[in-house]
Amino acid sequence: MSHVPKGPLAAALLALFCPLSAHAADEDEGRRWLAGDHHVHSEWSVDWDRSTTPPTPIPGGDSRYTRTRNAQVAQANGLAWLVHTDHGGPGHSAVTRDQAWPALLEARQAVPGLVQFGGMEFDVPAGEHASVILPLGDDEREHAFVIERDHGRSEPLQGKRDTDAQMRDALRHMDGLAQRPLMFINHPSRTATALGQWGEVEPSELIAWHDTAAQVLVGMEGAPGHQATTTERGLYRNAAAPTLGGFDQMTAQVGGVWDAILASGRRFWITATSDSHVNVRDGGSDFDPGQYSKTYVWARPEAGDIFAGLREGRMFAVTGDLVDAVELRVSTLDAHGRLLASARMGETLAAGAGASLRVQLRVRQPTTPNHHDQRPALKHLELIVGEAGQGKTPRMRTRRFDAGQWQREGDWITAQWHLPMPTAGGFVRARGSSTDEVTPLPDTKGEDPWQDLWFYSNPVFIKRS
Repeated sequence: MSHVPKGPLAAALLALFCPLSAHAADEDEGRRWLAGDHHVHSEWSVDWDRSTTPPTPIPGGDSRYTRTRNAQVAQANGLAWLVHTDHGGPGHSAVTRDQAWPALLEARQAVPGLVQFGGMEFDVPAGEHASVILPLGDDEREHAFVIERDHGRSEPLQGKRDTDAQMRDALRHMDGLAQRPLMFINHPSRTATALGQWGEVEPSELIAWHDTAAQVLVGMEGAPGHQATTTERGLYRNAAAPTLGGFDQMTAQVGGVWDAILASGRRFWITATSDSHVNVRDGGSDFDPGQYSKTYVWARPEAGDIFAGLREGRMFAVTGDLVDAVELRVSTLDAHGRLLASARMGETLAAGAGASLRVQLRVRQPTTPNHHDQRPALKHLELIVGEAGQGKTPRMRTRRFDAGQWQREGDWITAQWHLPMPTAGGFVRARGSSTDEVTPLPDTKGEDPWQDLWFYSNPVFIKRS
């Protein structure tokens, strides 16, 4: 056995060769990959009797399930956290306050082992929909009520609330709360008319909204819900603008919208959700929470750390349980190949002139079958590096790995890439698939989603120092 230095010498060596290790160890104590879902509907996504004035809410109109049932199913499907996100209508804020809130308390009491956040599917003025997630606290009920009452697009009984200025007012309101909520734009390209031809959500709007409240609007659904439908995967009904491998085109296209946002230096994350309304076995177009799509957060099993992980981008998105752990680490090396510093998903790595990059990706596949009774094989991994380019188009580099190019270490698959430092900084992200597709192909009618599985990491940023 080799001699292991102890005491001050050991501490000095750790600081020299692993400058982030002690700090990371303290922050990471008790953390693990925790799966969750931030877009789930219940009976309080109501229908409306519009023969009355004001319209009368009809429970169960858009989903038949109780919040307690959703929590029980989510936990049974391996989720550690869940966000209840019912959507609105004329005067729905009162439903949120008087019916949905007590139902949330009942669900928390019935399923105490599941971290459950309150929230809503916010009707975005000048947009479509977004998940709003409220931090746990004494003011959850009131904040949810006021956000929907004063800012939701569909809330007014008369008139319209559908301007960009009103959306920015909503974001400024949330940004001004002592405990800021989180917002993720839902299914951003569902109303697109073609690849690169946008509908109700445009890239410029995402950037403007994020710039208005960067600690509130932190990302978008990379993989939308409604994946169980065999007609239009994700309910992306325009055949010219489908999902790609189950992921929204803004995320799936290398060098596309998401990469352009990241190349600008903005911290903007992606997730995967069920958007569960009615399960396919009950005649709907959805999977249950945790049945197909998962967002894994690196966190302790407590609400505050999960919430912080969502805000800080310590997470990855996956479908069909293709993987259950993803470790992406980017390091700088000096001219002699010695480690200078490292960073992981959601973090920023500062790098000086003359340094080179080492990108390390480790993924783990589950040892048990998924909910389709399969253990899908991982066919390839891809490392993606981006930086600002000419105009709005980022400069991209990619490297693909298959089973003949990666290594296995126990339950883990590992890949590594050494490359020069991006000229002005940039970012690194990763993805992988159960398919042989070099890039995800447009999804077609009748496609089996269980045969087209992907995971996407969130990025590590690189900043020139």
